[in-house]
Amino acid sequence: MRYLLHSRQTERLLFRAIDENDFSQWLKFFEDPRAHQYWVEEQDIPLRECEKWYAKQRLRYEQGRGGMNALIEKSGGRLVGHAGLLVQEVDGVEELEIAYSLLPEFWNKGYAIEAARKCKELAFENNFSSSLISIISESNLPSQKVAAKNGLIIDKRTIYHGNPVYIFRIWQNSPEKV
Repeated sequence: MRYLLHSRQTERLLFRAIDENDFSQWLKFFEDPRAHQYWVEEQDIPLRECEKWYAKQRLRYEQGRGGMNALIEKSGGRLVGHAGLLVQEVDGVEELEIAYSLLPEFWNKGYAIEAARKCKELAFENNFSSSLISIISESNLPSQKVAAKNGLIIDKRTIYHGNPVYIFRIWQNSPEKV
């Protein structure tokens, strides 16, 4: 549970463990074609994709490989999306990623950068890694903007799970780290 942000908060968001009761709300993410427009891998039906997503997060929790946290809007108690620190393997190297996915109705409201900054802050305050990355599809300009606002810069281009991506990175000693 080392990398999880459970019980943390920002100005507008509460972080907590994912919960099966969120399933029907998160299913909307997979039902909206805009939410996965940047990945080239084949998508299963939305219900199956959501089931796979929850199974993957539970496995991450169990294996101590980080995981997504539910982001709950303080003002209304609604699920906004998920964000967290994930242990990933990129080009044969284990890295710690700042990851975020929001329900489309919450896009362009500053929630992604708010959550991403909290993830970065926790990781560097606890010396989890000397650098953090975000793995972002080359075509996903909105997520690239979030990474840039969080102080990350493009480190390299690679192929990740069949997708051409940029690896954005920030170093712990970077002047933009917090």
